[in-house]
Amino acid sequence: MSNSQKPVASTLMVVIAFAIVYIVWGSTYFFIRMSIEHIPPMLMGALRFMTAGLLLLLWCAVRGERLFIWRNIRPAIVSGVLLLCTGNGVLIWSEQYLTTSLAAILLASGPIWFVLLDRRNWGENLRSKETITGLMIGIVGVVLLFGDRLLPGLFGSPHPSIPPAAPASSHATTPSFFASGNGQLVAMGILLLGSISWAAGSIYSKYHSKGDSHSVSAGWQMLAAGLIFLPAAWVSGETRGFHWTDVAMSSWLSLIYLITLGSLAGYSAFVWLLQVRSPTQVSTHAYINPVVAVLLGTLFAGEQMSVSQVLGLTVILVSVLLINLAKYRKAASARLRSAEAA
Repeated sequence: MSNSQKPVASTLMVVIAFAIVYIVWGSTYFFIRMSIEHIPPMLMGALRFMTAGLLLLLWCAVRGERLFIWRNIRPAIVSGVLLLCTGNGVLIWSEQYLTTSLAAILLASGPIWFVLLDRRNWGENLRSKETITGLMIGIVGVVLLFGDRLLPGLFGSPHPSIPPAAPASSHATTPSFFASGNGQLVAMGILLLGSISWAAGSIYSKYHSKGDSHSVSAGWQMLAAGLIFLPAAWVSGETRGFHWTDVAMSSWLSLIYLITLGSLAGYSAFVWLLQVRSPTQVSTHAYINPVVAVLLGTLFAGEQMSVSQVLGLTVILVSVLLINLAKYRKAASARLRSAEAA
């Protein structure tokens, strides 16, 4: 379907869908941390994505959509590995040792990696002054985020305003290292790699996804990710000594939230918005999600942010805005030409 032939949607439905993408996706950082307090992270990922994937595929089957077409399933599996196993899996793991606020800010750099990895659009993106400026500013923002951990390590003294973080999960692996300043620096670096994997998976999905149903593709992505999380939980030793009866109700409720609102409602709203609004408009969730995560972490988890982290968040959001500014102008120019032609 061309951009000029988008289906008509009511203003109320558009507002509701944007609210879901903005608030729900921003809140998932907080609920991931809540869920892994009593459920091991890889096992939680398996439960979340297997359940959501099966439910979504079942709904597609009820609607009469074709599910078992291998040429469509294969790219969905690759996308699921890059997006959910590596990208989201690293996020789940890192939130054992990093605050939700810091994790959300690091992932706010995603649009920067999207521009750098999207080779097909290098000719357009890298000729834009706004895009180049945004990339440079974004790199500065990422450096600022690492400053609190990196500089004290270089000078051999702990930062007075950053006490070692206690692991969020009793199942955290090697907590004595990752709870330290140097360990948190490593966790931040791994999370940054997860952000790059998420961008790579998004680009792969954009150019290689087959089939007309985004819901079927998303269902296979989530199911494939969940199936890979299962052996990861076994290899990491999470299943040893774990008892379902030890899981608190707060973790169960957080998992249910992630399955229903985070994986089903959030993604469905995102896909629907792409059909009725331009991708540039829909991508504005990258500006809002970190703010929601920071607010929830501060208000309900007692998290604190340093001055450099607040500054890093601001710088990254400015960089993402500049990167998208050229797209906004191009879209506005296209609408103007279309109106003149009409």
